[in-house]
Amino acid sequence: MNDLPSRVSDIDVAEVADGFVVYHPVRDRVHFFNHTAAVVLELCDGTKSDAEITRLLQRCYELPEPPEAEVAQCLAQLREEGLVD
Repeated sequence: MNDLPSRVSDIDVAEVADGFVVYHPVRDRVHFFNHTAAVVLELCDGTKSDAEITRLLQRCYELPEPPEAEVAQCLAQLREEGLVD
């Protein structure tokens, strides 16, 4: 597992009325993301650790506590689906 998650280069992301659609052509899979998951995916640029992504999300949504469990779950799903290295 990479300590600095990076979005794979061969996916397409499109904004739709109620979130985002992510297409992964290598796996021929379509994913539907809410805004928060899309933000996490965008933050996966290979320069930020999981902890940094969590802190940035906390600031982005002005949360009183860092959403550690939620971000960890989101990143685990992104990695499992092959959307993040």
